[in-house]
Amino acid sequence: MRILLVASAFNSLTQRVYAELTDAGHESDTVCGGGDEAVREAVRRHRPELVVAPMLTTAIPEDVWSRQVCLVVHPGPPGDRGPSALDWAIDGGARRWGVTVLQADAEMDAGDVWATVPFTLPEAGKSDVYRNEAADAAVAAVGLAVHRFASGSHKPSRPEDCGARPVWRPYLRQERRRIDWAADSTDTVLRKLRAADSRPGVLDELLGAEWYLHGGEREDALRPPGTSGAPGDIVAKRAGAVCRVTRDGAVWIPRLRPRRVPGGPATFKLPAVYALGARLPASVPEVPAPLEQPAEGTAGWSDIRYEEQGDAGFLWFSFPGGAMSTDHCRRLLSAYRHALSRPTRVLVFGSRRDFFSNGIHLAVIEAADDPGVESWANIVAMDDLVEAVLRTTDRLVVSALGGNAAAGGVMLALAADEVWCRDGAVLNPHYRLMGLYGSEFWTYTLPRRVGREAAERMMREALPLSSPAAARAGLVDRLLPVPPADFAAEAVRTAARLGRAPELEARIAAKAAARARDEATKPLAEYRAAELAVMRRQFTGPDEPYHALRRAFVRT
Repeated sequence: MRILLVASAFNSLTQRVYAELTDAGHESDTVCGGGDEAVREAVRRHRPELVVAPMLTTAIPEDVWSRQVCLVVHPGPPGDRGPSALDWAIDGGARRWGVTVLQADAEMDAGDVWATVPFTLPEAGKSDVYRNEAADAAVAAVGLAVHRFASGSHKPSRPEDCGARPVWRPYLRQERRRIDWAADSTDTVLRKLRAADSRPGVLDELLGAEWYLHGGEREDALRPPGTSGAPGDIVAKRAGAVCRVTRDGAVWIPRLRPRRVPGGPATFKLPAVYALGARLPASVPEVPAPLEQPAEGTAGWSDIRYEEQGDAGFLWFSFPGGAMSTDHCRRLLSAYRHALSRPTRVLVFGSRRDFFSNGIHLAVIEAADDPGVESWANIVAMDDLVEAVLRTTDRLVVSALGGNAAAGGVMLALAADEVWCRDGAVLNPHYRLMGLYGSEFWTYTLPRRVGREAAERMMREALPLSSPAAARAGLVDRLLPVPPADFAAEAVRTAARLGRAPELEARIAAKAAARARDEATKPLAEYRAAELAVMRRQFTGPDEPYHALRRAFVRT
């Protein structure tokens, strides 16, 4: 069936719906942004049998939905209406929620129901939920709605026929989101922070300026040892985040975004310590968490953690937005080297849930005094990490993708011996949309997995791949068909079986021999030098498209 996707942006959900509809054999195309006229032109050009809107911030034009069936994905259960559905659910502490596919109508979110799928809301940020539990439900609901439409015999239901009482919730404004640090409990603060992540953030005053707070993690020790402060005070820093005191504990805030000055350029999210810069008092201590913990959560939040079970080691990491700055790469490399010092035969590295990696940190680069210089430092640090994985020959290395990966993040995953991926993640194995040639040894690892012709096609077409499509292409070795919350546990169980496999020692020996043969044929240093020669030109050339594309991406 010919399906046109209409979206305000080609975001993670739009990409996943596009990839999975393509997998199902539908002829899919997309129109993103551009306003009503762009939608009308796309409908005239593609003549779709069905229009699906995975993510819209504006209404479909009446002259479009009145002439053909247009299905809109709403991130709420039947009866829920309004533009801040997930925000209200998380802010209100809901435990069950849903996604509904509605037929576009004159009244927003009030059309006939073609499909609805419920899900359990985890204690996580809105963006994490949106990419995982909500995305799983949305894809299932879209698939069911498309099937019902294609049958030609299904009659959609009115929302009230689903047993739902219509509830209109307006845009969740900053007046409700605002944190009262002296009165709000830690649980309340976390709900407010998570309901605003990653947009619009929670507006707050901090160190003499106004900022949007993005993300929130509980500090399990309530207040870091040896610190004291009044509610709202910053009492510690860790991995780029700042720790603020609440009425009854403390929370870590990973990212800040300055409030936009009227008439000024759009602002963007940065690691909190980096954003505050000289405003942050030198007296605020760095309070690192140990890489290994004797028990879950006893030392508080950290973005990198190592643990062991039997003969398997697990290096878990989670960076906001999947972006890896120079500092992220260096700290992860240090943790990886620690993992290599341990007597394990299997090493799993990756994300428990949500993003694996999206490559270099474009926001930190954009904020740098010299973005070209920072781009270079970032890609060199990323290459150092990838090379360390490629040169590991004394154990089997597995990359575990609990969520999406793109650009250099995909290539980081391909450096491992095996790639395990949650069935539901989306992979974008290309760099072209940012005007970059790419590095991370992709010219070695990608053709090795999919063949040179397929590698060139992936780079040229720059299309998202569903996890099953990535497995068919050779990018993924094992799909783990589990809910987001169960991915890490399933990866641990799978690694335990791998560690007990009788052929493990033979596999490790074979990989060491293969690496030696490849090195003799063409050293890794040659791949790295050739890739970086192109990247250096793209980073330093004032007329290279990378700079404008990066700026537009970060400031949108």
